[in-house]
Amino acid sequence: MLVFSQGFAQENTEAAQQQAVKVIKGAPVILDRDTLFYVYNPVGSFSKEERAAAISRRVKELAGEHLFSEDSVNVVDHVLTTDITYLDKVIVSVTEADATFAERPREELAELYAAKIRTSVAEYAKQNSLRTIALEIGLAILVLVIFYFLMKYVNRLFQYLFQKVEEQQGKRLKGLKVKNYEMLTPEREAAVILAVVKFIKVVTVFILFYILLPVLFSIFPWTQGYAETLLSYIISPLRQIVFGLVNYIPNLLTILVIIVVTHYVVKFLRFLAGEVEEGKLEVPGFYKDWAKPTYNIVRFLLYAFMFVVIWPYLPGSDSAVFQGVSVFLGILFSLGSSSAIANMVAGLVLTYMRSFKIGDRIKIGDITGDVLEKTLLVTRVRTTKNEDITIPNAMILNNHTTNFTTCSEQSEKGLVLHTTVTIGYDVPWPKVHQALIDAALACPNIEKIPSPFVLQTSLDDFYVSYQLNAYTFKAANMAQIYSDIHQNIQDKFNEAGIEILSPHYRAQRDGNMVTIPAHYLPQDYQAPSFRVEQVQQPVTSQL
Repeated sequence: MLVFSQGFAQENTEAAQQQAVKVIKGAPVILDRDTLFYVYNPVGSFSKEERAAAISRRVKELAGEHLFSEDSVNVVDHVLTTDITYLDKVIVSVTEADATFAERPREELAELYAAKIRTSVAEYAKQNSLRTIALEIGLAILVLVIFYFLMKYVNRLFQYLFQKVEEQQGKRLKGLKVKNYEMLTPEREAAVILAVVKFIKVVTVFILFYILLPVLFSIFPWTQGYAETLLSYIISPLRQIVFGLVNYIPNLLTILVIIVVTHYVVKFLRFLAGEVEEGKLEVPGFYKDWAKPTYNIVRFLLYAFMFVVIWPYLPGSDSAVFQGVSVFLGILFSLGSSSAIANMVAGLVLTYMRSFKIGDRIKIGDITGDVLEKTLLVTRVRTTKNEDITIPNAMILNNHTTNFTTCSEQSEKGLVLHTTVTIGYDVPWPKVHQALIDAALACPNIEKIPSPFVLQTSLDDFYVSYQLNAYTFKAANMAQIYSDIHQNIQDKFNEAGIEILSPHYRAQRDGNMVTIPAHYLPQDYQAPSFRVEQVQQPVTSQL
């Protein structure tokens, strides 16, 4: 069965709808990429595809006739079929089944097919004539000449632009500054502009070439399909982008509303955090130093919630590839950031534990110094030797922390500094106590009230351990205060005539000088001499 794909569709709407269904299921009869009509019914042992291929081959042979005449295409009616012939050679046989399917008389359907064949073959012969080919070649040469001049003047235009940019360097192009920071020097600014102009030139040349090829292909009938394909490569994506943007406008407006609302909520929370941090707004049980970290945590949660809400509105978020990449990145983040997450959790815990703040003198394990910076991951401490040490928050959480500054600032008495000396049993302990207290009071950073005091911490084999305790509010000067105390202990002990002996120190006083410095000794001091005593042997009786 044979039906036209376009000619019959224009008669009425119902016939066009029926024809669309038939085109989908029919086998096309083609001449030089042009579909003449469709075959729907088999005949005998020939399927519809075999019938369409045989008809296409005959029509193509007919188009190859150099002396083709449209009047030689005739319609001959027989008992069972109506044939379309050319010089007594059958081209198409229209059966009664074909006419019934097309809802037309058999002779009328054959006449319509014959008219289509005459028109298509004549047009094909015209397009492939020498005169037509010569005109097409001439038109192609004209297009190439126009393209040559376009490229020539485009190159001249961009050369002129390059020259102008170089001439304006240091004149109109004076660089770009933001306050005192020079983001772009005149040379860099000129280089950026030249790079942009070169990119525009490349895009322009590409567009010209891309336009040239479809124009050339559309000139020749046998390459018109390539022209349509090349144009579709640009038009189809552009059409999809335009329609995609138009259809995405409602989702885009929803995303903008969510972002704006979140922005102003975060801005309001920042205002509240600033008021609490400055002490203008007081919340019972909420400390001022919690304001900024709490604001940062809430802001992070708000932005995370915003992203979760926006996610369904993002283009491609429901695609399997997008979801697979998201899961893969999530697994990588989970496996590779366990220690980082542990440090972040420890940083949050330390924040609300209020163990220390920036500027405090602290001791973590064997590290003593001033806190420079607190982050979610690490804490940076500067020691008394000006060494900056970075400590992971998880390590701080797992160790005990000593804060010297908090004691000196919040306590009415201040921080207690202590040091120990060992003195032999031969020195009276009140004398040692007084010398130690005098040494502490001689330090400018030691508080007079409350007064320093001494504890006897142990009675060892060779000496007594005396611990000096003194109050101070200068925790940041601990190293210097300890040094001053030790110097004063030496001076006060020497003034009091007390020797500071090393552990297990043994002295033979007969014939030996004391260990006290000479300027502390009396002017008439002399080292004791050895004592020699005669021992009388007892008289024994002899028997």
